[in-house]
Amino acid sequence: MNKIYNPLKNDWSEILKRPTVTIDDIEKTVTKIFNEVKVQGDAAISKYTDLYDGVLIKEISVSKDEIKIAEKLITSELKDAMALAKANIEKFHTAQQTPKIEIETMEGIACWQEKKPIQKVGIYIPGGTAPLFSTVLMLAIPAKLAGCSEIILCSPPNKQGNIHPAILYAANLCGLTKIFKVGGIQAIAGLTFGTETIPKIYKIFGPGNQYVTVAKQLSTKHGVSIDMPAGPSELLVVADDTANAAFVASDLLSQAEHGTDSQVILVSNSKNLMDMVEKEIEQQLGCLPRKTIAAESIKNSKLVYVDDDKIALEMINEYGPEHFIICTKNEDYYIQGIQNAGSVFIGNYTPESAGDYASGTNHTLPTNGYTKQYSGVNLDSFLKSMTFQKISEKGIKNIGKAITLMAEAEGLQAHKNAVTLRLESLQ
Repeated sequence: MNKIYNPLKNDWSEILKRPTVTIDDIEKTVTKIFNEVKVQGDAAISKYTDLYDGVLIKEISVSKDEIKIAEKLITSELKDAMALAKANIEKFHTAQQTPKIEIETMEGIACWQEKKPIQKVGIYIPGGTAPLFSTVLMLAIPAKLAGCSEIILCSPPNKQGNIHPAILYAANLCGLTKIFKVGGIQAIAGLTFGTETIPKIYKIFGPGNQYVTVAKQLSTKHGVSIDMPAGPSELLVVADDTANAAFVASDLLSQAEHGTDSQVILVSNSKNLMDMVEKEIEQQLGCLPRKTIAAESIKNSKLVYVDDDKIALEMINEYGPEHFIICTKNEDYYIQGIQNAGSVFIGNYTPESAGDYASGTNHTLPTNGYTKQYSGVNLDSFLKSMTFQKISEKGIKNIGKAITLMAEAEGLQAHKNAVTLRLESLQ
């Protein structure tokens, strides 16, 4: 890993730069596929599934028989693990429910706010070398709790034309019935425009590679909302001499193995710890089945030494990590001071993997510095707030003059008249 000591503040942006390509490099490809799917529907879906996934599929809808077959391929131990994770995720997201807000702002003027589910949502689940069945739980559970009436799941097929059985089992566990064997840009385009088979939805959720991320961003130009820009995974650990070097190394590698474009960073005020973590990474890396991927990711990663907590915290907030692990004696300083992070993990016995799978928090988080503007997925991600008001005769008398004066000052006579007519009718 690249070791950096006391970098100047002016150099932070370059040192903390993500290993991602620019949107311009891939937007042309995304736009081309979007245009074809919009016009040709399922035919374009089939074309690009054949091109990118290497399989020609006649029926992209997953059948009940396929789900039954998938269930038989999952071990009882994994089923129990999913059930535990599901229970914790449900508990945490159920606790996020909020009541209707009602208030009388003036006598005769009742205002209230209610949350309504987004009716039609799409869930994208990556397949490939790491089929993220855990993401099914993270997205389907809050969607169900929110009351979304239509939940569509898309995931890329393998060479045999099947979705990974763990993804199908998790989807069935959460009560999803509309599942489609389609991935990548074409899946996002299908959800955006709708095809003969794939329903059009209102909001798209789920992580993916940079092509999927750009596709999601393009979908917003066609009236579809997205959860957030969620690209390659990233993790930043702040640690001092109280940290366990083996634990820190394992956390860094847990994110590095996601993909070659993932990034992991250690910020520390201990040169000794940095050296020990570097050695641990070398030792643990050799035992990983995905060591080639992790090793490539490590090339994008950094070990950064700074003199004190104040500098470290300022740097971390500037970076805005997707995942942030705190392993320091002065953990409260970072807990209270962190402003920009997707999800925070505290202490030597809180691995980032816990949040990825089973502690209960959501693992669908903003990356690439978007933690400065976006939250991770939560129950509210699947809801929208609507305001209501009811004004009585007494209420319109109390507020009417203020409205007419403000409307007239803005030169909007019809607005004024809408109130004046009502006031006159009460004289």
